[in-house]
Amino acid sequence: MKVALRVKKNEEFQEIIKLKKFVACPSFALYIKPKSGKYSRFGISCGKKMGNAVVRNKIKRQCRGMLQELDSANKRFDGILMVRQAYHKLSYEENKKSLESLLKKVKI
Repeated sequence: MKVALRVKKNEEFQEIIKLKKFVACPSFALYIKPKSGKYSRFGISCGKKMGNAVVRNKIKRQCRGMLQELDSANKRFDGILMVRQAYHKLSYEENKKSLESLLKKVKI
């Protein structure tokens, strides 16, 4: 996922989360905000309970790769992808399928 397609600022994270529009599965929660722009942007949040900094960065890197493979940039929303504890229990492919079904659930 390109850097321009990421939500980075804390204010943007809080704005999206305050809307309280989300869809969830055991591995992920996706908070969404409708957008009229050309591309969607995503931010990834991974809590400290998921592991140390190395593990969290690996998880975020994998999630960015999944979003890029699923071609989620063509959607019309900004989103915050929160990773849950069940992420560790599933393989990369299972998590990818879970994220794909989660993105299909989004109704704007």
